[in-house]
Amino acid sequence: MVFKGEHEPLLAHAGRIGQVRYSAMSESPTIGDVAASRHQMGLWSCMSYVIANIIGAGIFITPGPILQYTYSNGLALIVWIGCGLISLIGGICYIELGTSIHDPGCDFAYNVYVGWEGIAFSFMWVGVIMSFPASAAVQAQTFGQYIVAGLDPVWHLDSPWDQIFERGLGFALIIILTILNLYAIDKYASKFQIVVTIAKLLSLALIICTGFYFLIVKGWTKNLEHPFEGSNTNPGQISLAFYGALWSFAGWDILNYGTPEIYKPRRTMPIALLGGVSIVTAIYVAMNVSYMTVLSPGQIMNSTAVAADFAQVTLGSFSYAIPFMIALLLIGTLNSNIFCGSRFTHAAAREGHLPTFLSCINEESNSPRAALLFQLICTIAVTFVDTNSLINYVAFVMFGQRVFTMTALMWIRYRKIPVHPDAIQVPILFSILFWIITIALVVVPFIEETKHTVVGVALVLMGLILYAIFMKPKKLPEFMMKLNDGMTRVTCRVLFSTPDLKHHALGGRSVSETAETLKIDNGEQGNEDTTVSSRFRNESTLNADERTALPTSSEEATHL
Repeated sequence: MVFKGEHEPLLAHAGRIGQVRYSAMSESPTIGDVAASRHQMGLWSCMSYVIANIIGAGIFITPGPILQYTYSNGLALIVWIGCGLISLIGGICYIELGTSIHDPGCDFAYNVYVGWEGIAFSFMWVGVIMSFPASAAVQAQTFGQYIVAGLDPVWHLDSPWDQIFERGLGFALIIILTILNLYAIDKYASKFQIVVTIAKLLSLALIICTGFYFLIVKGWTKNLEHPFEGSNTNPGQISLAFYGALWSFAGWDILNYGTPEIYKPRRTMPIALLGGVSIVTAIYVAMNVSYMTVLSPGQIMNSTAVAADFAQVTLGSFSYAIPFMIALLLIGTLNSNIFCGSRFTHAAAREGHLPTFLSCINEESNSPRAALLFQLICTIAVTFVDTNSLINYVAFVMFGQRVFTMTALMWIRYRKIPVHPDAIQVPILFSILFWIITIALVVVPFIEETKHTVVGVALVLMGLILYAIFMKPKKLPEFMMKLNDGMTRVTCRVLFSTPDLKHHALGGRSVSETAETLKIDNGEQGNEDTTVSSRFRNESTLNADERTALPTSSEEATHL
């Protein structure tokens, strides 16, 4: 069976979407490069994604637990500022990674780039199946809860109808945002993200301006007169405070999940990432000062929703708007999560670590439609389990993955592995410092939350077992290959997409072998001097040792 027609033959351009291994062998743009250049995010879109992905419900919840660990307002503010600086250091390191390796998928792509495919796979499967869906599910459920809470004064729902309505609102939001992301990133999703980010900042500005009004105009300075009085000096407790606050900064690496969709990454990534993290840090510190001005340390420590308590004291009847403000914040955060999770899944599939159909991408919009819909299904599925416990289990895994990513960055430097000629090379001190910080973030939970870390380690080990079963064999059983091929055909027809593979598909087959198996008609593409398989030998199949032997372009990198 040969596919023809306006929707393009399956695998006609397979693997040409995406970036190359950076060597002196091939510099010609691929069809995917052209598609990506038409639909890319500019500076403001990128910065809005960074800000929206970081700011979630955490800033309304975590100030209480952090003050419980620090005992004083002054030390709590130092923790918030310190976490902002740590995020900036991490951002600087990931700017080098993103501009050096123009592959989507963030940590997964970087570990694969240096040849650590087993490690990449073991962390990847946790992210695809558990981490991103669980995070999105929690955000969607929380959105529904805040909407129902905001409507409660005028429309009260008894159990179980309140829970049903909350879940229904969450499902509706996930579906709507997924549909937005099915189209070109610059057409709907990024513009929508700019709008919700502006709305989010205006909502936060209301709290900040109110707090500073009481501080400066009304002179409510009592809670800030002795900021360090009674500070906790226990290093373990203070480290837990940092650990908790860092979760409120999580998400600053969002741009690294979709680097090919960024316009001029060399210019855009540093400004958007560092600018976004700096803005968020300033907002977090200002909001905490506002909380501390109005509420006593005891009130903050005992509060489960600091923003609501703050609003009741300062805004009176307008405090009923707070649930809707938080729900608005969650819309932007969920949209960013959908962007990250889908690009992460797509990156794994294009490397051959997941079924081929998940690599399918719409060439007109450059959108990974199959990965988006797969994430939607996984997210809805995990809403029926204990998502909070699931996130606790996978949190350790995500920090562990970052340890290997920073090791990979230093390995690229040490082995002088070729990178993109537009790479920004930062001082190695930043890489070493952030590597030490990530190790500490892995060690601390081992001491304080042993159960969660043991489960996290078990999940990673299970990933290694799955890698040995599905990735190590040169060829998978015939029935699995036929199932993979059939699902790929259906996906391409239904979603008007083509697979985006590198040098192999599921089961170890090359791109040309996959095309032959699926009876692909290349049309005019078959007249090219360079075949698909030879093109992929030039662009994608070099391992880390082979790339080391090539002339490196990292020496031309710009030092930050």
